Amino acid sequence: MKRSPLLVIFVTVFIDLVGFGIVIPVLPHYAEGTKFNATPRMVAILIASYSVMQLIFSPILGRLSDRYGRRPILFFSLLGTSLGFFILGFATTLWMLFLGRIIDGSTGGNISTAQAYIADVTTPENRAKGMGLIGAAFGLGFVFGPAIGGILSQWGIGVPFFFAGALALANAVLLYFTLPETVTADHPARASAAMGRWSQLAAAIKQPRLAYVLAIYFLFVVAFSIMTTSFALFTMYRFGYDAAHNGYLFMYVGIIGALIQGGLIGRLVKMFGELPLVLAGALLFALSLFAIPFAGPQTGLSMLLLVGGTFAVGNALGTPSLQTLASRSVGRGEQGGVLGITQSVSSLARTVGPLVAAILIHSAIATYGADGRLHKMSDGSLRSTFWAAAAIMFLAFLLAAYFARAHAARYAHTEIPTPAES
Repeated sequence: MKRSPLLVIFVTVFIDLVGFGIVIPVLPHYAEGTKFNATPRMVAILIASYSVMQLIFSPILGRLSDRYGRRPILFFSLLGTSLGFFILGFATTLWMLFLGRIIDGSTGGNISTAQAYIADVTTPENRAKGMGLIGAAFGLGFVFGPAIGGILSQWGIGVPFFFAGALALANAVLLYFTLPETVTADHPARASAAMGRWSQLAAAIKQPRLAYVLAIYFLFVVAFSIMTTSFALFTMYRFGYDAAHNGYLFMYVGIIGALIQGGLIGRLVKMFGELPLVLAGALLFALSLFAIPFAGPQTGLSMLLLVGGTFAVGNALGTPSLQTLASRSVGRGEQGGVLGITQSVSSLARTVGPLVAAILIHSAIATYGADGRLHKMSDGSLRSTFWAAAAIMFLAFLLAAYFARAHAARYAHTEIPTPAES
């Protein structure tokens, strides 16, 4: 396994997630400021526009990488991300904010292409370790991104966007000069894409194995999105925490996830296999979500750290294993396309999760006073939100258990050859 290309891929994904993390604490304040006067609903639509664009364009970029190569698509996506952030920084009207997020979402779906690159340079046995590298970049990006955004905003609310744009541009230059292409002229992906075999990819999606993997992955991300949407509100009500406190908690979660996905996942897969890790991850995640409402001033910070660490471990075990199973469900000729669809499933889940959370905590939101401060919150709304997420994760566990029983033997073999390889 080549270290240098994987290092470039790691840096690419890390910078992409740093930029995404920078947006989280800064964009709502930026859009609601006197310069744009966006309503909370408009801010929600602005944030959702990024995920919607990724939902649409991730599989397209993935398939284009099958046809034209991973390197040009990654380079193009980084340029688009840079342009999107610079538009945000220079924006003078609300529509420019939407334009910046739409451009970034449309071109920034480079995770699927990065995953396809890893699939190109790793064996099926080592693929989970490579996918874990992306997971580690995710975790570290969420650790550093919000912190960088908060620090740089002290010099101007638009400064974090200029920094993120410059970072993406520098990354594009690095990638252009250092990343070798893996989709050569005789690569099955290029031959398949050149023949326009979209029907071949559609047939692959209809395979029961891939359908189950995508369904389980969707439930994972929905539950995770519900948790991240509701957690800050929960800690504000129960513990009186502010954004800084929550930032430390998410940093703790991100560090645990990065350590597991970046250092341990490869060894764990060799010891147990992907499917047992998905089962363990889903069960740990479900238990931690169920336990969150029991944390309170009486249990102290230790309970929060325990449940936070547990869902960090569960997510870190399950996510890269599911991505590996998706990759191994099809042959080399469909890697970019199927991983693009996997990323679209993630984008859809990141859209559905916050909407579900908003519905479940509607009664809690309604108890904010005219001064914008939280006066009271129903414990029932808290429990229902996290327990609904726990139920979703338990459903993922049941699907994974059935999947393991029905299809485990088929994953003991190497990747399924495509017609181009047969």
